[in-house]
Amino acid sequence: MTKKKIGIIGATGYTGSELVRILVNHPGIEICVITSESRAGEKFSDVHSSFQGIEEQKLVSINQIEDYELDLVFLALPPGVSMDFVKKFHHKNFKIVDLSGDFRLSTVADYEEWYHKNHVYPEGIENGVFGSPELFADKIKAAKLVANPGCFPTTAILGLAPLMAQHLIEKDQIIIDSKSGVTGAGIKAGPVNLYSNVNDNFKAYGIKNHRHTIEIQNILDHLAGDDTMVQFTPHLLPVDRGILSTIYVRPLEAMNEDKLRELYTNFYANAPFVRMRNQAPAIKDVRGSNYCDLFVSYDDRTKRIIIISVIDNLVKGAAGQAVQNMNLMLGFNEAQGLNLVPVNP
Repeated sequence: MTKKKIGIIGATGYTGSELVRILVNHPGIEICVITSESRAGEKFSDVHSSFQGIEEQKLVSINQIEDYELDLVFLALPPGVSMDFVKKFHHKNFKIVDLSGDFRLSTVADYEEWYHKNHVYPEGIENGVFGSPELFADKIKAAKLVANPGCFPTTAILGLAPLMAQHLIEKDQIIIDSKSGVTGAGIKAGPVNLYSNVNDNFKAYGIKNHRHTIEIQNILDHLAGDDTMVQFTPHLLPVDRGILSTIYVRPLEAMNEDKLRELYTNFYANAPFVRMRNQAPAIKDVRGSNYCDLFVSYDDRTKRIIIISVIDNLVKGAAGQAVQNMNLMLGFNEAQGLNLVPVNP
């Protein structure tokens, strides 16, 4: 079988590294080009030393992308930069999986309000597909541009989708309390990820205005067929990777553990990377893997449903889900190349 030719645009961050880690063992693809503006001319393994003897190709400038005949490119670029790339190359034959937030939201107005940037390519928001394979697989298969979901939204949306789709909860009383490892802040050094600020510490941030709030809310609106209201608060854990979200909602009808379990099991019956757990999962249960582990429970005292949703933010929250989308877009089995067993301990 002829292998599909893949490009990775932006290779110096954690997401670029994770994409290569997953794709080097994918039997259906060939990594043809990896770009970096700051490290062009160096080997990929010079930037990420763990790849010595595994991936040694030289990094090139994004300006050389037209020298390659590609089937699909991954954009591991910051918000605001991805949209420039898509605007410039949207007429090319290659498909695009964008891992920034530039095309995840429903409207340009939402993007500009929450990202505080002007959007230069509104057609991408209109025509792009939100890349949640568990919810939109058919649309992803036919898409030219897929917006890979954010890491926090992945936990929240997968945790809430069965309830929202069946209209079983109060849609304006959704509380999402999320904790992430420090790699969610990216590879560049800054006050947020300094060792002295992270180690032996725990804090909330982005209170009331984190940009993932509107991403979650947009998709829940779609699933509910109506406006929803989300209270989302992220926190920074003193660990390197992983997200754990605890979600609280009120049901509209009588609920119990068995009914909840049946609902979620049936909803995700054909989802290879969603695992229903019998006890509350921990971030090490999914570390290094593309799984989202879910635990649902009903509290008779408070009359609330409690959902625990856990992922590795760099895999199911970024590169792994991007490869899952690539598989659908290029006609592979959805799970191909993603048989990654969690690393615990």
